Amino acid sequence: MEENVTIERVGKESYAEIVDVWEASVRATHDFLSEEDIQFFKPLILNEYLAVVDLCCIRDPSSGRIMGFLGTVGQQIEMLFIHPDYRNKGMGKAFMEYAIRQCKANRVEVNEQNEQAVGFYKHLGFKVIKRCEYDNMGKPFPLLQMML
Repeated sequence: MEENVTIERVGKESYAEIVDVWEASVRATHDFLSEEDIQFFKPLILNEYLAVVDLCCIRDPSSGRIMGFLGTVGQQIEMLFIHPDYRNKGMGKAFMEYAIRQCKANRVEVNEQNEQAVGFYKHLGFKVIKRCEYDNMGKPFPLLQMML
């Protein structure tokens, strides 16, 4: 990944593409979710969740395709998803540096079963401060609240 990656804000015109990135990322990293779970969350992401976060993305410079996106609310990182074709290229770290510097982000909530994400946030200095047995929809997907 290039050092001077461009993180740009995105709006509703990009929601469909953002959801495609979300779904591809979830399928690659959230092996604890069933197909039914993915189909349950997909319209919520599109129709509710994206509208309440400050949303930005990184695009592929040659194709203009969205490679990954970040959603924040205040100092909380609500979403960070990278398309599997672009993983392990430094994009997650670039988003986190942006979130911490520009948004003053110091909190994140992550699925405990997404061990890659938990490890990523721990590597960046986040510590688990609370564990919830169920996600925000009452589903049995434990959440870890982490703080920098």
